[in-house]
Formats: sequence, C-alpha cells, structure tokens
Amino acid sequence: MKTGVSGPIRERTAVEVPKQSGQSQPQEVVEARRHPRFQIEVDICVYPRNSEVVRGHTVDLSESGISAMLKDEIPLGEVVRLGFTLPLGEVEVHALVRQRSAFRYGFQFVEASSAQDVIGQTCRELSMAQVHGPNRL
Repeated sequence: MKTGVSGPIRERTAVEVPKQSGQSQPQEVVEARRHPRFQIEVDICVYPRNSEVVRGHTVDLSESGISAMLKDEIPLGEVVRLGFTLPLGEVEVHALVRQRSAFRYGFQFVEASSAQDVIGQTCRELSMAQVHGPNRL
C-alpha cells in the first residue's frame, strides 16, 4: 500500500477584484472550509448501488469527506459505500458524491460510524505530522 502524506490543503478560487483604475483583475482567494484537508494517497474502492466496484486512489482527506482519482464514472448525487485503509485502520463508510472534475471526485461522508473515529484520528495525526515533520505517522 502506497501512502503519501503532507500538510493541510486550502481550496483556491478566482474572484474579480476591481483595481483603482476601474478595471477588474482576477485574484486567488483562500476559501474557508469546515475541516482542514490533508494530502494522503491510499487505494480506494467505491461501491455504487447498481454497478460494479470502481477503483482508484485518494488525493486528500478531511473529517467530513475525501477526494479521489477514479478510473470509471460515478453519478453525482449518488450515495456510495467507500472502502479504504488508513495508517490507523480500515475504513468503510457511506458518502455522497458531491463533485467531479475530470477523474477527480469529491465525497462527503453521510454517516456517523466507528469509521469516523479512524478518520478523525488520522486527520489529527496528519495535522501533527505537519508540525513535527513527515515521519510522524
């Protein structure tokens, strides 16, 4: 199993900011998120309701969701079962397919389960790893 770890990720969006001359110029702004995201790359299996398993690898993780690069398409708005293994244990959780950009999908966790304990603890460990160095996990 391949595991990549680094610090929190902040989403960036372009907004038009007027200059004093009256012309607008795009600038990047950091979007506030409910939970910080942490880069982590592990294998993931997505189990849609009416189709075969879709395999891929994760990109980042937060306490409220995960993003992954997948090899096949999954419909937006569908609730799926996710299976993946974090450094602190195996996770099986249901999630809503919230967004898609090319092959990258964003999932929002939709249940409170024992998996949330593993996810939350992993996020805390990843947060500490950014403060104390990458070999913390």
